Amino acid sequence: MVTAAYDALILISFGGPEGPADVMPFLRNVARGRNIPEDRLAAVAEHYQHFGGVSPINEQCRQLLAALRPVLDEAGITLPLYWGNRNWHPLLPDTLRQMRDDGVRRALAFVTSPFGSYSSCGQYLDDIAAARQEVGPGAPEIDKIRHYHDHPGYIECHADAVRSALTKLSDVEHVRLVFTAHSIPSTMEQTSGPSGGRYTAMLHETASLVAEAAAPGMAWDLVWQSRSGPPHVPWLEPDVNDHLATLPAAGVEGVVVSPIGFISDHLEVVWDLDTEAAATARDLGLQFVRAATPGTDPRFVAMVRDLIRERLDPTFPRARLGAVPVWDACPVGCCGRRSGEQ
Repeated sequence: MVTAAYDALILISFGGPEGPADVMPFLRNVARGRNIPEDRLAAVAEHYQHFGGVSPINEQCRQLLAALRPVLDEAGITLPLYWGNRNWHPLLPDTLRQMRDDGVRRALAFVTSPFGSYSSCGQYLDDIAAARQEVGPGAPEIDKIRHYHDHPGYIECHADAVRSALTKLSDVEHVRLVFTAHSIPSTMEQTSGPSGGRYTAMLHETASLVAEAAAPGMAWDLVWQSRSGPPHVPWLEPDVNDHLATLPAAGVEGVVVSPIGFISDHLEVVWDLDTEAAATARDLGLQFVRAATPGTDPRFVAMVRDLIRERLDPTFPRARLGAVPVWDACPVGCCGRRSGEQ
């Protein structure tokens, strides 16, 4: 395996608190520059406190790195692995500084969001550029791996999770499949790609591929969750809880909720779905089963390996099931980015 073009791989994620004292500083990092009211931050902080002030996301990153190392070694990919977060330790500038000190000059980045929008892609690129500027001379160049919303390794994991969830319902005749993803501001969606609409287009494609693989012919919907920000700013709708409230009148008796917008069980999954949406369904008399996320499913880990292979070897096949365009280097200005760096 030729790896001369790159000398490291960095996993870049959102980050999350790892104790009660971390929660508000973390949330202020997330909210910086977004004019989110302090009372909204306090309400979100309460969600974290239900779990001891610990977000699952950092441990999930550790598990993904641990699962990835032997799979890369077996493929002859000996790149050292690093990890940096946008909003909490290990923070991206600190990781890039360590990489520089270790002699890393150019690295591939795997980002823990498959989709295209400013918050799920462009902001990561802007944060990489800002971290490189902070580190200064010798900061490694970072090339982000492409979007993977339609990769077989992603679709198959979600499809199997939906199949498994369906077996937990007593009656599947009157069941609706509900796919969820993190809502974003409507204005962000309008700039989510060279011609806008990229985020919803990718998610509709993911939902369609998972539904067709897991439950052909079953009715499904794509809805949104976890909105934040000022109440007067429009975000993508409907919210999952509002959508659930419409289903009993349509004869629906049970739902499988599949969080296709997430690669693992983030706090937005275990609180917004397992806690809040489950309670909404219970109040409505709906059976409710939440499908699993990929996590460290071997197919997902193999997908990461193969995405790396694509960049190391131009002859390696690019596995895709959909038609929404993806690319290795985003066009300048894509997704409302502030930086022109890739």
